[in-house]
Amino acid sequence: MRQSVYLSVVIPAYNEAMRLPKTLQKLDAFLNHQTYISEIIIVNDCSQDATREVVREYRFHGMVRVRVLSNQRNRGKGASIRRGMAAAKGQFVLFTDADLSTPITEVKALFKALEPSADIAIGSRAVSGARVLTHQPWYREFMGKTFNRFVQGIVLPGLHDTQCGFKLFRRAAARRVFRWVSIPRFGFDAEVLYLARKAKLAIAEVPVEWHNSPASTVSPLKDSLTMFADLFRIRWRHRKTNL
Repeated sequence: MRQSVYLSVVIPAYNEAMRLPKTLQKLDAFLNHQTYISEIIIVNDCSQDATREVVREYRFHGMVRVRVLSNQRNRGKGASIRRGMAAAKGQFVLFTDADLSTPITEVKALFKALEPSADIAIGSRAVSGARVLTHQPWYREFMGKTFNRFVQGIVLPGLHDTQCGFKLFRRAAARRVFRWVSIPRFGFDAEVLYLARKAKLAIAEVPVEWHNSPASTVSPLKDSLTMFADLFRIRWRHRKTNL
């Protein structure tokens, strides 16, 4: 009898052939020391490099399963994660960045935060106990903190860091929320959590370890302006959404 998947790990990937080998090695090593069955879902967002081939060639061990989903055109991080979350088979679904800015070992803290009654646990760099070991340039940190203030003021009061790309969902919560997600790029995190709040799902914000990746594809000015506009789109688009 085929055993069920306990944890699905969803990773959006656009031109990640250089960073993915180390990430896959770390995931493989960690997941194979766990007592549960896991799967890794790489959503290849129409990469122009060897992202797909890198994943295909990596040799996984033990009870780790891997799948590659390929977008026919570049759809953005939010759209790619939405696709991966819909395909996930695990009882719990984690999405994380291709560079593992937050080490996969931190999923243990997220699991612990779900234990009492939470539906979603999000990694945070802005609450007590967080460990930012490699900082972003000062202007990125300033813009990130400024954006978080707008997030709290416009859509998500009480959450201090919506943009850390390390979030764990019970599968039922993920299915309930992600089918309504419409923001295709970096503003999708705020939309996901806004929808979760609207659905009255319990969100736990968990301090995690985090390392800045110098190869980030986020444009400090262009993407920040788009994400700011997304906050108003979220309020408008979901004013009548009934979860």
